[in-house]
Amino acid sequence: MMISRRRGRLAAASALAAAALAVASCGSGSTPGSSAPASSAATEPVTIRVQTFGGGTNFGYKNAIAKWNAEHKDIQIKEEHLTDQFEQQYWPQMIQWLQAGTGAGDVVGIDEGGMGLAKAHPEWWADLKEHGLESRKADFPAWKWENGVTADGKLFGLGTDIGGMSICYRTDLFKQAGLATDREAVGALWPTWDAFMEVGKQFQAKVKDTRWADGTNTLYQVVLYQEAAKNGNVTYFDRDNNLIVDKNPAVRTAFDFAQEMTRQGLTAKLRNFTDEWAAGTQKDAFATVGCPSWMLGVVSGNAGDAGKGKWDVAAVPGGGGNWGGSWLAVPKQSKHPKEAAMVADYLTQAQTEASIFTDFGNMPSNTKAQQDPGVQGAKNEFFNDAPIGEIFAKSASSLQPVFLGVKHAQVKNAIESVVQGMDDGSVPYDGAWQQLVDDAVKAAG
Repeated sequence: MMISRRRGRLAAASALAAAALAVASCGSGSTPGSSAPASSAATEPVTIRVQTFGGGTNFGYKNAIAKWNAEHKDIQIKEEHLTDQFEQQYWPQMIQWLQAGTGAGDVVGIDEGGMGLAKAHPEWWADLKEHGLESRKADFPAWKWENGVTADGKLFGLGTDIGGMSICYRTDLFKQAGLATDREAVGALWPTWDAFMEVGKQFQAKVKDTRWADGTNTLYQVVLYQEAAKNGNVTYFDRDNNLIVDKNPAVRTAFDFAQEMTRQGLTAKLRNFTDEWAAGTQKDAFATVGCPSWMLGVVSGNAGDAGKGKWDVAAVPGGGGNWGGSWLAVPKQSKHPKEAAMVADYLTQAQTEASIFTDFGNMPSNTKAQQDPGVQGAKNEFFNDAPIGEIFAKSASSLQPVFLGVKHAQVKNAIESVVQGMDDGSVPYDGAWQQLVDDAVKAAG
């Protein structure tokens, strides 16, 4: 499952290493005191470090954290946004910290792609049942709750958001190309992905300096998750954790679409969640981007105030889908597990998740938040008052989970590097599929 930049700025590995050293020097428990009052002096507040990843508005916690900190002087939340890149940087570094028993925050965000591995290592996590959070089970869809429970029954993760699908598009550039700009009419332009490419050709014939889409990887993911729903809701691994990249039609269909997009010259050749990609949002480098609900915060965060009113949200070709979503977990190494559990509880409550959706666009996984009238009727001012409640919230309860294996994050990173390589020319088209399969096998170990 967004600073003001879902899935902040690209942090180099050296920056993450520096963060690790800083953590080692101060530690989760570096702030003296606890929530219990001291007899001789005022107790300093416990600081709970919440580590997150992602571009745009990240996890959307800015306002929620400010509210908590204003109301809880004894426990203060400090968000540490580490990087845009989950698979490439955040998760590999987090794994090292969890294995070492030091470095991780008191509460850490985990993207869906890391949950398979997280579930397989209960020794990394505090059991949230010990802090009374088993009572939260009714707040989430069964699949969202169960993905936060290890095989031995430890509750380690609470759901943040989920990701229904849409397309974000530039209304001003569509108008320049002579295309419809009303979101209903725009959605009708592309009932299929083939139609989406044809409209892209029409667009680029009129708007010479802007590409139709940001790059191959974003739309590849959208198509992959759609096709997964037609193929047992699996992508790279079957439910026994066997690698099926070369056997799953969903992967091949998404790959073929991505290759055709780049063959037709319809992309700006930008890899998602990089500085270049974020800058491209501001420089009119592309007119459309695949938008699960949490991507709204990414686009608005990347575009900044200058982009307000230029973007809108339309239906995605080929129907819906469920891409993305994250969880919050409390590492066992936290020196303040009780307070950390309180923070994780707060950040996943219905009222908090509802406010994050209305403020930033991250679709709640909390079912009570989904049913909130404010969520159902929410509009997004940045996106021309798009009725995001109608677009996302009303279909949230019907979203189907996609199974992701223990090594999903590693395989996803390897595959996306090949897909991006096709786009930027570093991977020849005729050898790309075999390289994708080979690299996936290596990444899966």
